[in-house]
Amino acid sequence: MGHIIGIIVVGAIIGALARLFRKGKEPMGIVVTIIIGAVGAGLAGWVLGLLGYGNANGGIPWIQWIVAVIFAIILIGIYMALTGKKSE
Repeated sequence: MGHIIGIIVVGAIIGALARLFRKGKEPMGIVVTIIIGAVGAGLAGWVLGLLGYGNANGGIPWIQWIVAVIFAIILIGIYMALTGKKSE
C-alpha cells in the first residue's frame, strides 16, 4: 500500500513540474497528470538503469528527477497530440 502511495505522490510531483515547464496551459486533469508523471519517472529509472546510473552516494537522485521531468514533458506532448487537445 505504501508503494502505491509513493507512486502517486512522485507522479503528482513529476507531472506538476512537467506542466510547469511547458508553455501554456494543458487541458488535462490531475489523474492524467499523475499517470504521466508516474510513467515519466518509471521511464527515467529504466533508461538510467540501462545506462548504468546508480545513486551511489545515497542522497537525492537529482539526475533521475530531472530526466523524469523531461520524459513527462515529452509524454504530455504525446498525450496532447493523441487526444487532439491544444495548449491554451
